[in-house]
Amino acid sequence: MNEIQGIARTIRELLKGVKYSIDYYQREYRWGTKQVLELLNDLTSKFLEGYQPEHKREQVEKYPHYFLGSIIISSKDAGKFIVDGQQRLTSITLLLILLRNLQQNRNDKVYIDDLIYSEKFGKKSFNLVVPEREACLTALFEGKSFDSNGMSESVINIYNRYQDLEEHFPEELRNHALPYFIDWLLENVHMVEITAYSDEDAYTIFETMNDRGLSLTPTEMLKGYLLANLIEEKRDESNRLWKKRIEEITEWGKDVESDFFKNWLRSQYAQKIRERKKGAKPEDFDRIGTEYHRWIRENSKNIGLTSSDDFYNFIHRNFNFFIRQYNMLMNASHGNVAELNHVMYNAHHGFTLQYMVLLAPLTLEDTEAIIKRKIRIAARFIDILLAWRIWNFRSISYSTMQYSMFLVMKEIRGLEPKKLAKTLYNRLQREEENFRKNSPYHRREIGFYMHQQNRRAIHRLLARLTEYVEVQSGLDSNYKNYVREEGKNRFEVEHIWADKYEYHEDEFEHPSDFQENRNRIGGLLLLPKSFNASYGDLKYGEKLPHYLKQNLLAQSLHPQCYEHNPGFLRFIEQSGLPFKPYEHFDRKALDERCELYRMIAEHVWNPEDLLREV
Repeated sequence: MNEIQGIARTIRELLKGVKYSIDYYQREYRWGTKQVLELLNDLTSKFLEGYQPEHKREQVEKYPHYFLGSIIISSKDAGKFIVDGQQRLTSITLLLILLRNLQQNRNDKVYIDDLIYSEKFGKKSFNLVVPEREACLTALFEGKSFDSNGMSESVINIYNRYQDLEEHFPEELRNHALPYFIDWLLENVHMVEITAYSDEDAYTIFETMNDRGLSLTPTEMLKGYLLANLIEEKRDESNRLWKKRIEEITEWGKDVESDFFKNWLRSQYAQKIRERKKGAKPEDFDRIGTEYHRWIRENSKNIGLTSSDDFYNFIHRNFNFFIRQYNMLMNASHGNVAELNHVMYNAHHGFTLQYMVLLAPLTLEDTEAIIKRKIRIAARFIDILLAWRIWNFRSISYSTMQYSMFLVMKEIRGLEPKKLAKTLYNRLQREEENFRKNSPYHRREIGFYMHQQNRRAIHRLLARLTEYVEVQSGLDSNYKNYVREEGKNRFEVEHIWADKYEYHEDEFEHPSDFQENRNRIGGLLLLPKSFNASYGDLKYGEKLPHYLKQNLLAQSLHPQCYEHNPGFLRFIEQSGLPFKPYEHFDRKALDERCELYRMIAEHVWNPEDLLREV
């Protein structure tokens, strides 16, 4: 083996003016929402351990450092080729593009363009050199829309993961803290760059690091500890049960087993969480998240593990019970348990904090019916809370919601259904935001509207509003089709008004006023992508007949929807919702339609439903 170099580099040192290529046989970018949000949450949480609003920028140098792992590079005459680490480098590049876009109009922006691309002879090229990705990365870099339909797996994932980052980037880091966070990311986040000077050597290193002398996982270390405390004749039986349950749950993904242990142990045992201030020590919640196997060893007596029988029961009762419930939650999050649809709705928002909250009220004595009832109540609570926050332009990111969800989890631990429903109902009554209150963002009379960062969240809300109207009118649910992100027949958020200011000059003095109103919630529909391509630029009167072929919420704009439609008419009568058709869709009609959507939302996300469960 020739010379090998391993050098710790900051993100700035790793990416500034350096080109990395990816060999054709390992070119796919496969990270999903879970992986990219875990990276974002880890980075933002570590930054917030040091950040204080009163700090000066130079104090960022003393903030905690973060190690992002290693990358393996094969250095050849043609340049640097990534052998291992492209998932992280691609994700970091997407985060840098987002950070560049977030600070576009700021006076204190940090220059990071040269970490994303370089320019030679007037031509820009990205620092991760993969030709098929250039069009997508260029669109994201320039803040333009991009159609990923029909593209490769990597391009589709790159586009969707950028949307995840944009949607979940913490609200608290978007303003004063933004340049501080960028400084910290560039200078205090490190990776080890391992460079070999031949492909053969590079892949030997890769295989050695991944195939030989693998460290035991935290789950394996936990199993070893628990089995070691059993009498010998009970070990084989316990090992078989453990192996069977772990195999069942890992069918959902290789990281799901560790997620289960973190959510289970936090839901039942975590009493404290680290304060967000410099020097604060990790508490139960935090340690379970990073070293649950060690936490159990150190807290065994506190959780009742003293005798061999205790360890046996911990595996055969506690572990066995909660892993089966977690498996059911994974099934529900994929839309396979109809009576637990709210788990799926929350999962579609990428809200991974829900699982510890859903497990918290469960007890070993609960019947299957009670278990599902408790989960429905807790999932409905989270669903309502997320909808209210989105409606009021509040973040639902992991770092923003972590502390409040920890408090909810502790409060509802082990509660029976009636007390659980009442407790969570009372929590919602204390919330400052709901559908009647608007955020102080922009002008209050605009109300809830779509902007670049909440487009995907609005898509999901519109899917719920549309589904509700149709199901209540006697039609089948089409929710899963409405939120599908891939395929030529996928649905998109479409405007009732075409992007033509000249059609509305009589109502708006300036194009910016028109654009603000055009994006309001009542002026939006979910329609097939092909619809906008065919009819998007037409005037309202020309589009109106075509709405009759679409979902019921779109049809309700047309007078014929109110003829020979008994299910819909019965729904209007019973609900009292102010549906009406519009031959002309002017500003007054938009105001009325916004109010209609708000009222539908109050039906869909109604706190009284928690009490109705019991």
